[in-house]
Amino acid sequence: MLTLFSLLTGLPAVLALHLLEPELVLPAFSALLFVEAGFAMIAARLIHLPDNAEDITLWDLAGGFTLIGCAAAVFGEPDQAALFLTEQGGPRSAPRP
Repeated sequence: MLTLFSLLTGLPAVLALHLLEPELVLPAFSALLFVEAGFAMIAARLIHLPDNAEDITLWDLAGGFTLIGCAAAVFGEPDQAALFLTEQGGPRSAPRP
């Protein structure tokens, strides 16, 4: 379960670093982690496993994704998130001085 968490967190981070502009990485990563947290929550809700405090569960994964997504959102700036949401599909404008 820990390997799955690491792959689902690390792989999107590496892809975002290579595919997006630097100011768009944190907002995109944050949004992706919130989506992953939602999928983990739905899977945890549908798959009823016995509670065991010694094992990592899907609920733990959902919490981890949410925590990292919140941290990425806090470290990102609001204008970066607005840039990420408005610049999708449109022509790029010249950088502001």
